[in-house]
Amino acid sequence: MSLTPKTPIPEGAIRYNTDSNKMEVWIGQKWMIVSTSSPNLDGGTRGLILGGQHSSPGPGVTNVIEKITISTAGNGTDFGDLLANSRDMGSAASRTRGLTLGRADNSDVISFVTIAQEGNAIDFGNLTTGRRGGEGVSNQTRAVCVGGNNDGGTHYNIIDFVTIASTGNALDFGDLTTTKNRTSGAGSPTRGIFYGGAPGVANNIDFITIATTGNAQDFGDTLGGGGAMAAVSSSTRLVSGEGSLTPVYGLGKIEIATLGNSVKFGDMLSNKFSFAACSDSIRGVFAGGDGSPAQFNTIEYFNISTEGNLVDFGDISFQNQQVTGLSNGHGGL
Repeated sequence: MSLTPKTPIPEGAIRYNTDSNKMEVWIGQKWMIVSTSSPNLDGGTRGLILGGQHSSPGPGVTNVIEKITISTAGNGTDFGDLLANSRDMGSAASRTRGLTLGRADNSDVISFVTIAQEGNAIDFGNLTTGRRGGEGVSNQTRAVCVGGNNDGGTHYNIIDFVTIASTGNALDFGDLTTTKNRTSGAGSPTRGIFYGGAPGVANNIDFITIATTGNAQDFGDTLGGGGAMAAVSSSTRLVSGEGSLTPVYGLGKIEIATLGNSVKFGDMLSNKFSFAACSDSIRGVFAGGDGSPAQFNTIEYFNISTEGNLVDFGDISFQNQQVTGLSNGHGGL
């Protein structure tokens, strides 16, 4: 039988519950079951790659949403359109809905799509502050948007949240430990993780408990630090791509239920940043990106549970950067 000790339990502690035969994590008030399987989705988990600024065909900002099936390999195909030409957005998703969170030009717009059904985005509501470069994480119920900056150069430590199944404006959640934008984010059903960021070389990792509200806490440090990265996760592990804006170029990993610094996971195929990320809790996928001056239309993947390098998956339609990604099977669900 599993008993709760009388001494204080550190947040993030894990245990094996012999009554339920489940792994559990302590979230400050109670033990929560850690999910260790990906959701059963007919036809495989769908990934969406949304918006971005492209160099080919012709320079511009796009409203295009493309879809992939993460368990297979292949090129992106058309899903629908965003509300407007959009870049530098945050994103989050449940098994049903995918949300975009802000965008360049100081927009506070939140939009949503139904992931299983092709079509155009629909207005959801507004963030508490218009900004670009915010990062989203989510569980099945709640989406959280953190950080970002406006076009005047002001950086934010804001954390907002919305209830995914409804529509309406975001509410205040708390604050990050520092002001930053273009952090990479992913998590488990319990924790949201925010890995690195800009301006400068921010190497801190923050975490929150998604189901509660409050300020972020320190988790550890990234491999090298910097912004414009992207991350994916299973329910237990986060892997972030650290591209050419960081001193260390490659893939870093952390175990979500613990605290500590990132360690090396593998290597990327190309030195880039500002790419999209999505996962099915087994595979992590990166799409597009900026190598300055080169931009990329490549899609690459790796297995989250094993260490290793990215391999080719297919292509998206544009050589595209400042692009975002989401899925209906990520590690937060």
